[in-house]
Amino acid sequence: MWLFNKKGPSGFTASSTAEEVTRGIDGTGLTAIVTGATSGIGAETARVLALRGVHVVMGIRDIKAGRQIKEAMMRDNDNSKAKIDVMELDLSSMESVRNFAKQFNSCGLPLNLLINNAGIMATPFKLSKDNIELQFATNHMGHFLLTNFLLDTMKRTATEHRKEGRIINVSSRRHRFSYPEGVRFNKINEKSGYNSLSAYGQSKLANVLHANELARLLKEEGVDITANSLHPGAIATNLFRHHSLIDGLVGLFGKFVMKNIHQGAATTCYVALHPQVKGITGCYFADCNAAETSLQASDPDLARKLWEYTSDLVQS
Repeated sequence: MWLFNKKGPSGFTASSTAEEVTRGIDGTGLTAIVTGATSGIGAETARVLALRGVHVVMGIRDIKAGRQIKEAMMRDNDNSKAKIDVMELDLSSMESVRNFAKQFNSCGLPLNLLINNAGIMATPFKLSKDNIELQFATNHMGHFLLTNFLLDTMKRTATEHRKEGRIINVSSRRHRFSYPEGVRFNKINEKSGYNSLSAYGQSKLANVLHANELARLLKEEGVDITANSLHPGAIATNLFRHHSLIDGLVGLFGKFVMKNIHQGAATTCYVALHPQVKGITGCYFADCNAAETSLQASDPDLARKLWEYTSDLVQS
């Protein structure tokens, strides 16, 4: 990543790491949920937040793997005071999302930060347990439902603690490369015409639209909670495992043009903790700086339509 070192207005670059962008920030007293925290940028995000004193709750599918990651984080952070919990969460299952939210809401913990990070990429066509196309179900619908179930706890925390709550959707630059219509509302679950990369782009476009509409609604309500989305950067992770050619190229050249995990988690940690982001809502970030989205991602009518469509799906 030595090729991309131009500083943005924030003072950070594409090469900045999560530890660097949060240096000197004290997150003591904050509680965060991080989905998909057993590997990749999710695990690094959870580790760095815990390093800064945040009580981190990892929402993960594999409890055994989650406990092992937790132990490794505690050792790496060399901080006996770090608070990390593990809870089971499968975002492709609405029942699992409901159970997770019910368990969390009943435990009495506050919630300051919700980091919707988990995701799958470019999978072969498959339906979720709820008969929804798997990438749309996991990357967008599960996070939409999770956010809705946790909003009351976040609102209460923001009021009682007098601290701004922050909701972060980890999207991707691939949101620019969805299907031509943006979201295939009438064909979400159709195998005909399915393209794995376009479907991934569709789900990432949905992440941006979800954050934008949520930001509008929260601002309208006068709640001290922001909602933003971001592109973590091109990162050499196992997301490419369904495309052997891409995976091979990443293995050969990734270290020269792609971010490592420590750099990949930087923008998420920046938007979650940095005081520069206070009060900013409905924005999209890349390399720890505000960035432009596609025209579809900035379309308020499309955002409202997606909100209504997803609301109907999760209630059916």
